[in-house]
Amino acid sequence: MKVAVVGATGLVGSKMLQVLAERNFPVTELLPVASEKSVGKEVEFKGKKYKVVSAADAIAAKPDVALFSAGGSTSLSWAPQFAAAGITVIDNSSAWRMDPTKKLVVPEINADAITPEDKIIANPNCSTIQMVVPLNPLHKKYNIRRIVVSTYQSVTGTGVKAVEQMQGERNKEVKGAAGEYPMAYKYPIDLNVIPQIDVFLDNGYTKEEMKMVNETRKILRDDSIRVTATTVRIPVVGGHSESVNIEFEKDYDLDEVREILSNTPGVTVVDDPANALYPMPKDAHEKDEVFVGRLRRDESQPRTLNMWIVSDNLRKGAATNAVQIAEYLNANRLV
Repeated sequence: MKVAVVGATGLVGSKMLQVLAERNFPVTELLPVASEKSVGKEVEFKGKKYKVVSAADAIAAKPDVALFSAGGSTSLSWAPQFAAAGITVIDNSSAWRMDPTKKLVVPEINADAITPEDKIIANPNCSTIQMVVPLNPLHKKYNIRRIVVSTYQSVTGTGVKAVEQMQGERNKEVKGAAGEYPMAYKYPIDLNVIPQIDVFLDNGYTKEEMKMVNETRKILRDDSIRVTATTVRIPVVGGHSESVNIEFEKDYDLDEVREILSNTPGVTVVDDPANALYPMPKDAHEKDEVFVGRLRRDESQPRTLNMWIVSDNLRKGAATNAVQIAEYLNANRLV
């Protein structure tokens, strides 16, 4: 397949190239795409150098699939142009996720919804993806009524500038003409926790929190699920963590929950508190699985489960999920 990666020089775009190579995706021709200022620069893929091209040149080259990770405004502007040329776009921004005409896909859950007519397919938010992968089989079995989630999200979810800010604070490095390291956040992030991801909305929630609410319902295909979220940025490089409290309609057996999760594709259960074994971001780094642990019954109300979920936000939370969608398209001859 001829593949374009739009935003190939960014954190997620670079990870997409890495994952395409690792999973031996059948790339016959690669078109790395970035902003005009990056055109002509080189990126590496499977030991070869490829020159970055413009979006217009990529469309003219007619790739089969375009993996987008270049921000919402770029996606809104260019994805329809790629689609109009018959190219299937898998978009990692928030631009198309809640568009009722676009599919929001986590392959383990709802890839079956994709049709050949779907030329723009949305990749969900990183924090949503890792939560719904283990929740989907539990919803099928016990019927989820309500989810309360608090996240502990890595600075890599913000981008390179945030990583540089944290490392600058940690190492007391001075960068730039202004004599200080770049500030991706309003406040210091090292030795701190920032209870804001994205902008605040009129209801007092952040945009990131409402993404988790709305995307979860769309992916699980159930608008009756009540979801409330608090999303928080922590000084960790790579890997988001989530504390999730799930109220079911039906009661559950904890051993059965462990068995269901252990048999769920893409999920690894790490749940042995007696030996201090539970998922941590450092163990999820550069892995594609969603790790689940701290499974326990909520003793404050019936039919309610607590769990701890960890995943590499740049991989399953972004790049790997997008590549898995492309693999599904290829395997099912949808492009």
